[in-house]
Amino acid sequence: MSAGWLRACALVMLGLFSVSALAKDKTAIVIGGGLSGLTAAYELQNKGWQVTLLEAKPSMGGRSGMATSEWIGNDKTQPVLNKYVSTFKLSTTPAPEFVRTPGYLIDGEYFTAADLATKQPATSDALKRYEKTLDDLARSIEDPQNPAANSTLFALDQINVANWLDRLNLPATARQLVNQQIRTRYDEPSRLSLLYFAQQSRVYLGVADRDLRASRLLGGSPVLAQAFVKQLKTIKTSSPVSAITQDKDGVTVKVGSVGYQADYVVVAVPLRALSKIQMTPALDAQHMGAIKGTNYGWRDQIMLKFKTPVWESKARMTGEIYSNAGLGMLWVEPALKGGANVVINLSGDNARVMQAFGDKQMVDQVLIRLHAFYPQARGSFTGYEIRRYSTDPSMGGAYLAFGPGQISKYWRLWERPIQRVAFAGEHTDTLYPGTLEGALRTGQRAASQVEDLAAGKSFEPAKVVPAATVAAAGAVAAKKGNFFTNLFSGSDDKPVPAKAPEPVAPVAPAPVPTPVPAPAPAPAPVEAPKPAAPVKAEPAKKAPAKKPAAKTEAKKAPAKAPAKKAEPAKKPAAKPAATPATDTKAQ
Repeated sequence: MSAGWLRACALVMLGLFSVSALAKDKTAIVIGGGLSGLTAAYELQNKGWQVTLLEAKPSMGGRSGMATSEWIGNDKTQPVLNKYVSTFKLSTTPAPEFVRTPGYLIDGEYFTAADLATKQPATSDALKRYEKTLDDLARSIEDPQNPAANSTLFALDQINVANWLDRLNLPATARQLVNQQIRTRYDEPSRLSLLYFAQQSRVYLGVADRDLRASRLLGGSPVLAQAFVKQLKTIKTSSPVSAITQDKDGVTVKVGSVGYQADYVVVAVPLRALSKIQMTPALDAQHMGAIKGTNYGWRDQIMLKFKTPVWESKARMTGEIYSNAGLGMLWVEPALKGGANVVINLSGDNARVMQAFGDKQMVDQVLIRLHAFYPQARGSFTGYEIRRYSTDPSMGGAYLAFGPGQISKYWRLWERPIQRVAFAGEHTDTLYPGTLEGALRTGQRAASQVEDLAAGKSFEPAKVVPAATVAAAGAVAAKKGNFFTNLFSGSDDKPVPAKAPEPVAPVAPAPVPTPVPAPAPAPAPVEAPKPAAPVKAEPAKKAPAKKPAAKTEAKKAPAKAPAKKAEPAKKPAAKPAATPATDTKAQ
């Protein structure tokens, strides 16, 4: 009797052990140690998966910010970011009023928005006219997750933002400031799709600056990145992935001569980095076209360090400042150990031109301009840091910034897994690309998709709306009024005929939905990555920028056989020491 009882107990224990072993057997590899990859790894690990995170660079954090603090939104505007800030018990302080609206540095003179209205009324009025026209454009998009809902809206994807601005006939100074704002958040207006610009403006329509800059995250987005790093068990830095091979039994990820095996993979890298990874089976033509053809905004960051603030104290010159003098967008903040820092985002064609300069030459060019306005600048200058996102081969730019025609081809393409591979990164979020919020959301979504794939869920393409339906919707919209007349401020141009969209299958909404603000009066047109997601973001995902950024390019490589040496993804590895992260809005 006792022997039978012992056998029964043994069988029960064996069964429990087997179930436990099966639960621990779920393995995943996350490629990319930016905030989206860190989030995916953290969420999967918390659900019982054995996760190995592979990062090509020696340090973690991807494009998390250079600034020593970042302004973040409240729970209403950035719920996912605030959730992790609370989970990791990170320090924040309330935002003062003066950082909630932008400032302007015009011909060396600092203006608040109120100053501008009294001292340069023509410029102020032109900026207000621009804001109102942009608000009207944003309101034309009912669903920001489906911006090309009809042929009239689809036509906006064929127009660049610079052409639209030309029709507004803004005075020179106002146009310079608007150009600077747009290139800081996205890319050069001439390289940006008007439909994407309108879609992002719709997402933030009616959102108050005080909601977007509710508090300061002390230490900036690198603090958030390191909080994730401390939670993860298996991280391998300096591990650039060269190949991903899928078969019916799992996935092999190759790093050098070593192959890591797992059940599923999350790819959380910018498109230029993805172009360097050989995938077997190969990606289809549409995905390869997206890798090669999606625009990323150019942005480089310089932090100038000063012993003391060199600008007049009455100007307060604090927060986000737009200049018409080639200085880019400036972000001024107190230094952690006294003094003051000026973070400068060189963006768009300004950044492209500066690629010919070495780091010190680039800093000198900025100092020359700053010194012309503030003669004490050189005497107080103590050093600098610089990050060139635009020419980094693993980034190829700052953040996603769809160019003309690209939404029509690639909208929401990366939201859907391909067999055993899910995708994350600020460029895969429809609402908040280029921001910390967007990066974190995509990490959560990818982790959820891996769980769904393991449970047997299929992510087949959804049915495409017939082209005739889109055209009919456009005709109905046209009967309600001349959309383009309103769009171009009273122009009597007739609607531009638009061809039907290419059959790009829509994708189900991301599992981490964030309510889209209802239409209402939009906030000031100037503001600041992600630096991130954003922080997309934000260049340095500065404060949650109301508008995000850009994408890159890639090559298709021939398929190779699976790696010879295979190391289970579940095999633990020493966790690297916490190191500062690299850039903004977040990837």
